[in-house]
Amino acid sequence: MIDSEQAARDWLRATPYGTDEAFARLEALVAMLAEENAVQNLVSAASLDAVWQRHIVDSAQLLLHVPRETFTAATAPWIDLGTGAGFPGLVIAALRPKGEVVMVESRARRIDWLNRAIAALDLPKASVVGQRLEMVETRAASVISARAFAPLEKLIKLSARFSTRHTLWLLPKGRSAGDELGALKKSLREGFHVEQSLTDAEAGVIVGHLNPKGIKL
Repeated sequence: MIDSEQAARDWLRATPYGTDEAFARLEALVAMLAEENAVQNLVSAASLDAVWQRHIVDSAQLLLHVPRETFTAATAPWIDLGTGAGFPGLVIAALRPKGEVVMVESRARRIDWLNRAIAALDLPKASVVGQRLEMVETRAASVISARAFAPLEKLIKLSARFSTRHTLWLLPKGRSAGDELGALKKSLREGFHVEQSLTDAEAGVIVGHLNPKGIKL
């Protein structure tokens, strides 16, 4: 379990994504986040004291579940729903800058922040769709992620149109992961499981693929 800032940085450095270039982008993101958080409440002020553990590596750990061939420049984009401050979207883009990342966010000040961060970190394959999810044009995703965006059943129903049988869903759900997955009807639950979070002993990440026949829109 990653339980300190140093442990978080060491873990990330040991992954295939922890290059010097990636760390430079993430260091810049951390500095920008601290400055912007004084202007608008992007994340809780207390969490900035453990930003590498709570936000950077908490986002980066999702890459452990993505096969290398899934997220490349040639595939459909990684779509991050309700990205807010940019977690996990900005972190994924910083670690895999050649893969397309689309962040969906409807709040104007968050949209402005995300666009400034993308420009400052030089992430040409990252973009922001500044609309409510219901208004976003349908397109296939290679990965769908959402961190604290909506209850699981509602999230699936809103987002199923972006999913194919090959789309990987990565949904950090904190301490409610097991309960939310267990509450789904069987046809929706099939294909998903809970993975232990590396940054919180009581948190989980819902991982899997949506059965196209499991949901009726």
